[in-house]
Amino acid sequence: MKRLATVGLVTTIVSLFAVWVGARDKPAPARPKILGIAGLHFYTSDLPGARIFYSHILGQDLECRMCEEHAADPIFVRLPSQQFLTFTPIERPTENFLAAVTFATDDVKGLRESLKAHGVAVESGSPIADILKLPGWGGLDLNSGKQKDSNCALCGFTVTDPDGHRLGFIQPGKLWASSNTDALRIIHAGFIVKDRAAEDHFYRDILGFHLYWHGGMKDEVDNWVAMQVPDGTDWVEYMLQVPADASKHTRGVMNHMALGVVDIHATQKQIVANGAQPKEGPKVGRDGKWQLNLYDPDETRTEFMEFTPKEKPCCSEFNGTHPGPK
Repeated sequence: MKRLATVGLVTTIVSLFAVWVGARDKPAPARPKILGIAGLHFYTSDLPGARIFYSHILGQDLECRMCEEHAADPIFVRLPSQQFLTFTPIERPTENFLAAVTFATDDVKGLRESLKAHGVAVESGSPIADILKLPGWGGLDLNSGKQKDSNCALCGFTVTDPDGHRLGFIQPGKLWASSNTDALRIIHAGFIVKDRAAEDHFYRDILGFHLYWHGGMKDEVDNWVAMQVPDGTDWVEYMLQVPADASKHTRGVMNHMALGVVDIHATQKQIVANGAQPKEGPKVGRDGKWQLNLYDPDETRTEFMEFTPKEKPCCSEFNGTHPGPK
């Protein structure tokens, strides 16, 4: 009897061990597609000034028509690409006015499970859902622009990357434009990165991003690393070699957005006609692309950038598909 009991105990232990090994070795769920940048979220300490600035550079009327009732409401902008921008008032000091980057996926539930399987902490709700639930906004259907229940299917989820940047993920509808159009669109977001190795592990190894281009002010030093989404042409840009005591202006230069355009000189003429006053003219960047920089009241930079390079880039070749019309 003792022998049978011992054999039974051993069999149980072996079975439990097999279950444990199987659970441990179970592969993470396949990662759904990450299609591109769905929207960007910024803080502003000067909401009226931000309305004027972004009205001029985006060519949209962002006039506040109900400021008596909703003076502190965020600014919501839909671009021709159906991507969105939000600007939320903030009173406390901040070192980074780029509040969050929201990405589009074809399967928000599947992506959530994939990231959780990789040990990534996931928060319910996305930055855009949080913003649109503020008083006076309720919920907004990002496809139709009409009010809807705030518990929307597009609320998605939020994660934080190793350097502390907030990322949202939502599943947009059919109106969300792919990046091979000539519509004004967000093509990248840049932010200060302190630990490149940790960021590479997160964006490359877990999210599936790949290196698009890298370079710097000197050929042998990387100041900028462009990591492109796995299933589109938008990218995030690591801004490296930034001192811890960088000025507000420098941080505004680094934590920025880039809007893709076909012709930078035509864009300059248009935004000047809209009332913008660029402090500098267009120039060719080290990546060989024409660009034009403007700064909002908080010195946050908007970089207009041509979709494709006009000159050979410094430092490295491009490794990926360029955005813009094909």
